[in-house]
Amino acid sequence: MPGTRTDKNAEKGIKSSVIDAADTTDGAAATTSADSDTTAATPRRRQARGERRISQLLAAAAGVFCRTGYASASTNAIAREAGVSPGTLYQYFPNKEAIAVELGGQLLQRAHEMHGQAFRPENLQRPLPELLDAVLDPVIAFNCENPAFWALMHGTGVPGIAQEHEELHAGLLARIEAVLRDFCPQAPAHELTHTSNMILGIFKSSLDLILAHEGDERAAYTAELKTVLLRYLEPMITEPSAH
Repeated sequence: MPGTRTDKNAEKGIKSSVIDAADTTDGAAATTSADSDTTAATPRRRQARGERRISQLLAAAAGVFCRTGYASASTNAIAREAGVSPGTLYQYFPNKEAIAVELGGQLLQRAHEMHGQAFRPENLQRPLPELLDAVLDPVIAFNCENPAFWALMHGTGVPGIAQEHEELHAGLLARIEAVLRDFCPQAPAHELTHTSNMILGIFKSSLDLILAHEGDERAAYTAELKTVLLRYLEPMITEPSAH
């Protein structure tokens, strides 16, 4: 019947409209989702590029600080070392001091982590010669791999990291004294303090020689440092205590 055909045609038209609307909605949703993903990805890419640039500038600063010292370094020299313009450097750091603070902070964090590895409890239960290897090797390796750490920590006029360096020094002394207390539980506290300061002083003066040489010469000075500390400590140390 004519009425029935018209109703069926109308029903088909409604269904078609609904399907078209759904397709349009799905397409719009997909486009919106894609646009959202692109928008979210753009800051992430920019952030990744920024982090790479900062790492590049810090690596360049480390090289300049090692060669010239902090006081003689300049932002122009750091930019030239990094292969960028001074203007690019200033997008990330306002001055040389800010670069030194960031670099020094990162190196101090790594140094804290390295000291924790060197003074692990299992290392402290070893005989004295093995203990010296276990503690000194990672500390020396860290300084050889990061010469800027020594340049910044012992340079003059370096801003913002003096207190952190003092805390690192105090923490290292406390670790050494704790080891000595395990080996020499009957020793008076003031003697342990004096011995700890002496050990750290011997290490620091020897590290200057170690860092100034490479290859076989570096290995020879490292071995001499261990010999000096072994002969210094052997008379007062036998075996670590049970705990």
